Amino acid sequence: MKYVLRKLGFYAIALWAALTLNFFLPRIMPGNPVDQLISKLAQKGQVTPATRHAIELMLGSDSSVPMWRQYLNYFGNIFRGDLGVSVTYFPNSVTSVIGSTLPWTVGLVGISTILAFLIGTLLGTLAGWKRGSWIDNLIPVTTLLQSIPYFWLALILLYFFGLKNPIFPLFGGYDVWSVEPGWNWAFIGSVIKYGTLPAITIVLSSVGGWMLGMRNMMVATLSEDYILTAEAKGLSRGKIMVSYAARNAILPSISGFAISLGFVVAGSIVAESVFSYPGIGFALLTAVQNNDYALMQGIFMIITVSVLGANLFMDLIYGFIDPRTRAQG
Repeated sequence: MKYVLRKLGFYAIALWAALTLNFFLPRIMPGNPVDQLISKLAQKGQVTPATRHAIELMLGSDSSVPMWRQYLNYFGNIFRGDLGVSVTYFPNSVTSVIGSTLPWTVGLVGISTILAFLIGTLLGTLAGWKRGSWIDNLIPVTTLLQSIPYFWLALILLYFFGLKNPIFPLFGGYDVWSVEPGWNWAFIGSVIKYGTLPAITIVLSSVGGWMLGMRNMMVATLSEDYILTAEAKGLSRGKIMVSYAARNAILPSISGFAISLGFVVAGSIVAESVFSYPGIGFALLTAVQNNDYALMQGIFMIITVSVLGANLFMDLIYGFIDPRTRAQG
């Protein structure tokens, strides 16, 4: 129980520090979201000082309010779920923009990350167990795919499987012309079809790291004394590989997997931009291009919470997998 409370206290402080940093960063960056929105409204007519003041209040950028008051209002708005108004998607709120883009990213990047971890861990286990085999010789190939710039790999796949051989769509999240969004098979099938090529890109570019890391840990673990003891007891090779070698070798990969899961919310900005996929990564890129500080701030906050939450969850799981960490923590 003390171990859990210590972890909760540590992550609570880390969350407060991250949210505080998230508050100050947009305020020290060049540019002004109020001016961005006014420039859009000015095209439709004259913007009065009263209108400007109203926009400042709406965006939470009222210069007449002291900084400490803005800081308290910022946390109060977070607890109420009010993250402000997006300049890019005006008059939509930041909460609604995140709510509409987050499921796309979680579905695409989340599933792709899990698949890459499972495939890479399994192949790495077999490669470390059977060194010199054909599986072990796959590592240079997967490492080569990982070393290719992400956008180049996406463009290559898009060229061959979207343009030259139109197996998959070139862009978008679903067929907007013939499918109505909803829980129906037509929409689900369209989403799967449009998300397959981006998912393949993510898996191919990341599976090599999981495979190489697991393979090296398996090689190191197989030289431990308890592996020799298990072999001397006459245990089956399958039991030694799974229960003794892989169980201990996978511990570092679990920590890396926790970080990867946390960054699922951040999305794969490059993949989503290349495929014009309507995820939160594409929304973040659009927000940066339009100096939409409210939307950037909201997305950064969601990313921070997801990363800390994933790490807290895996820390607790890690403590049960390896009891030694509870004694040390």
